[in-house]
Amino acid sequence: MKKKYWAVLLLILALVALDWYIQAPDSRSRQLTSVIEAQAGAKQKSYPYKFWVMKVSGDTAIMSTPRNRQVPALKMLGVLFPEIDTRNPNDPAFIAAEKLLAEVQSDARAIVLAQPGIKDVRWELDRKWLGAHNIDVPDK
Repeated sequence: MKKKYWAVLLLILALVALDWYIQAPDSRSRQLTSVIEAQAGAKQKSYPYKFWVMKVSGDTAIMSTPRNRQVPALKMLGVLFPEIDTRNPNDPAFIAAEKLLAEVQSDARAIVLAQPGIKDVRWELDRKWLGAHNIDVPDK
């Protein structure tokens, strides 16, 4: 019985370590994320969502985003700016929030593209952030 217990415990620890290894950003990703933070303008620094580099594949940086076709901007903007009426796409505050999101995301992208060895940026949905903010993400 003890041997089975230890075998199961070791298997669980191995799976946790593997999961951490798969999800942990590499040093290049961490360095690029640090550059975003260091070079960010006032809008970027004060924005409630922090864009970050999830991984680097060749000369492409895969960056986090809280929106895409699966998760429209209105869902995540409602979390970031609860005072905005996201049900009304003509609300000036909602339009301004959408423009600010696009600007901040574009600025983060430009910072990363200006780094040596990076020629392209691909956006990947930040499922962990969305889940932490109770936003359902449909399966692909």
